[in-house]
Amino acid sequence: MAEVLVLVDHVDGAVRKPTLELLTLARRIGDPVAVALGAGAGATAAVLGEHGAVRVLTADAPEFADYLVVPKVDALQAAFEAVSPVAVLLVSSAEGKEIAARLALRVGSGIITDATGLEAGDQGVVATQAAFAASFTTKSRVSRGVPVITVKPNSAPVEPAAAAGTVESLSVSFGEAATGTKVTSRTPRESTGRPELTEAAIVVSGGRGVNGAENFPLIEALADSLGAAVGASRAAVDAGWYPHTSQVGQTGKSVSPQLYIASGISGAIQHRAGMQTSKTIVAINKDAEAPIFELVDYGVVGDLFAVVPQLTEEINTRKG
Repeated sequence: MAEVLVLVDHVDGAVRKPTLELLTLARRIGDPVAVALGAGAGATAAVLGEHGAVRVLTADAPEFADYLVVPKVDALQAAFEAVSPVAVLLVSSAEGKEIAARLALRVGSGIITDATGLEAGDQGVVATQAAFAASFTTKSRVSRGVPVITVKPNSAPVEPAAAAGTVESLSVSFGEAATGTKVTSRTPRESTGRPELTEAAIVVSGGRGVNGAENFPLIEALADSLGAAVGASRAAVDAGWYPHTSQVGQTGKSVSPQLYIASGISGAIQHRAGMQTSKTIVAINKDAEAPIFELVDYGVVGDLFAVVPQLTEEINTRKG
């Protein structure tokens, strides 16, 4: 069966959930071959094998940590040449998209970003995407070369499927450009104890209607009751009420959770572009004419300062 390259997103050997989702999608079009790079790469094999990877190509070198994305592109190109895959899959993160674009340019292939589904077609791999701020769903395939595809987190379930997971060493020769941009320092991000925004199964976001940074604890309390990530609209971020790293929208992060709760968010196209592919959308807004109600599954017309605390209390009561 044809093989599909999957670039592994991991931290010191701990495989992140979006990679396991990629393996589920990869099995729909071929046999997954995982590529794990950097410190702890070898430790990923057991988990990857449990989720369908027939082989795990590993490489570790200082370049992966000391420099930006080019060393990973060099390694993925080496894997591409060794495997001759029918597709290359990466997570749709800022880094994943840059690696994908660079690889596609090097191997003369087309690229598809932010896919939400994959299937094998008569003329190659077909990707499902959301277009025009998720107002339309499209089916796409590349017309030249092997498709390089980035997939949005939460686009597929994590489905265990035991496979060999045979570990093989990947030989990588770094080009001159690999050491062109050096990482000089790192500042660890402070942990909130909440899920990563782009990977979370549930996201609770606040917007202009929250009316101040001092009121965002209402949003956080609801999120914590659900084990959710916290997001914010551009208006809330621009006002300085919440960090830019939590912005959901066209100029922020794109999310696709199982449940998205929008509180005090009008539903401008900029925000909709970042969350409209969510599986279930709930909106809380006192303006019954707010655009957000055009796309929701459930809408509550009411004051968020009354609705959100009651909802949080009810959830906590049921959990108790």
